[in-house]
Amino acid sequence: MREPCRSSVQRAKTCTQGRTGPGAVLDRSISLSLRPRRAARIHERLPWQRRPRANELLAALRNPDRGFDAVVIGEPQRTFYGNQFGNTFPVFVHFRIPLWVPEVGGPIDPDNEAHDLVMSVFGGMSKGERNRIKIRVRTAMSSQAKLQGRNLGGRPPYGYRIADAGPHPNPSKAAAGRHNHKLEPDPAAAPIVQRIFHQYVDGMSDTAIAARLTQEGIPRPSAHNAARNPHRKRTAWQAGAVRAILINPRYTGYEVWNKQRKEEHLYDVDDVTLGHRTRMTHNPTDQWVRSNEPAHDAIITTELFEAVQTTRRQRARAHQRQERPGRERGRRVYALRGRVRCALCGRKMQPTTIRDRVYYRCEFKEQEAALHPGLEHPRTVNLREDVVCRALDAWIARAFAPERLAATITALDHARIAASTAEMQSPEQTHARQAIKECERRLARYQAALEAGADPTVVTQWINEAQKDKEAAQRKLETLPAVTRETQQPLTADQIRAMTEKLGDIAQHIHAADAYTKGPLYEALGITITYENATRAATLRSRPSHPYRYSECPRGDLNPHAR
Repeated sequence: MREPCRSSVQRAKTCTQGRTGPGAVLDRSISLSLRPRRAARIHERLPWQRRPRANELLAALRNPDRGFDAVVIGEPQRTFYGNQFGNTFPVFVHFRIPLWVPEVGGPIDPDNEAHDLVMSVFGGMSKGERNRIKIRVRTAMSSQAKLQGRNLGGRPPYGYRIADAGPHPNPSKAAAGRHNHKLEPDPAAAPIVQRIFHQYVDGMSDTAIAARLTQEGIPRPSAHNAARNPHRKRTAWQAGAVRAILINPRYTGYEVWNKQRKEEHLYDVDDVTLGHRTRMTHNPTDQWVRSNEPAHDAIITTELFEAVQTTRRQRARAHQRQERPGRERGRRVYALRGRVRCALCGRKMQPTTIRDRVYYRCEFKEQEAALHPGLEHPRTVNLREDVVCRALDAWIARAFAPERLAATITALDHARIAASTAEMQSPEQTHARQAIKECERRLARYQAALEAGADPTVVTQWINEAQKDKEAAQRKLETLPAVTRETQQPLTADQIRAMTEKLGDIAQHIHAADAYTKGPLYEALGITITYENATRAATLRSRPSHPYRYSECPRGDLNPHAR
């Protein structure tokens, strides 16, 4: 849209008076004379609330001393885009400000369907014109990059700098003194690019190359050309910067365009009248436009670039073929699933995999803040599984070491006595009782949120759902049959000592075990972990929930050679 500027907003005084009559010319009006600036066409899609001058006009409508009685629009197809007329005109009707359009022959009648149809057509014309301009520009730029190898702007990639390529091919622009530009190798950065390609082919990874460049004090791309990158940090090299260099085909001397595109996303999904916002998105390599002939001096050969791409694909396939530990039948097994809690909110931290590493994560979203009023909780709390398991396995190995075996056996014997005297419960009964306790905690949090000023309607719905879940768990618990005690004898201290000595080096066995094997061990020991994010400390507790028992196969050892 052509944004009305100060020079285009003019007050028009006429000799007529009064506001009566649909064809009367008002004595005080604002004329929006929108100059046909081609560059402003790209801003037409912005709604009036997001245009500075148009938003000022909407604000002026609320002022009783606005100083005008009507608004005259000279070119409606340059003022309203798409359905903007239907979203804006009701504001004029509400404040009783007529909107004059020449094509209608006077003020727009809000009760006239023909007027609505005409303005809708103008909105469609504006949208169609913008789409046609976008297609023409993209087609022209694609042809210039592919056929002429022309540099279409943007900051040069690391290793190149902008150089003059002579007068502009357009005679009118050349007469105005404009010049074309091209890329030329940067004497200081081009050797670094060559070195990066050769080191990668020789076997170094992106991370290793970045670390080596940082150790040698070589400025990273943003620091090398700080004037063009004032918004970027000038610290160490990153693996992402090395990767961007390795996959950029412009270092072979060919011009490449359309590596990125603009995508429009809703500004607010709950209010579509606010329009869209534009974001840059990377295109797949098959959509890149490459020049037919070399357009600038090459830093590396095409053969070296293809060798690097082949090496990257081979490394990716080799990484995918590697056997990933902790999987069974295609499903990843998490050794500490359900055993790690966040110390801030008390919730269980959920396992997730990021780059083949297992993390336990506690996400605290905005809608959950009402459940914990006054709680200062980071947006995301992460805890690496391998770090915790390493310390946990070392603790278990120390507990069963010969010098501490007596104390461990005493603790296990106390756990056996406590578990044997406790009421036997089936897994279904345990799950039902846990569900009841969880519902009671939810009800307490919802009550606190209600007292803190949360929306009563929403909180009441939460309370009703928690109450229904609690009643369902209680009914399930009442219908479950009683569980009889097992007749199997629990382990004695001598049996635990004999089994421990039979295992040998416990630390080595635990360290070599995978997640599928460690999970039952942690469950038998009753391991629970509470993680404090502020101090980066994890508190470990071991509370065995059932007595340890010993059993042997009645047919004896069927595979004595497997030891």
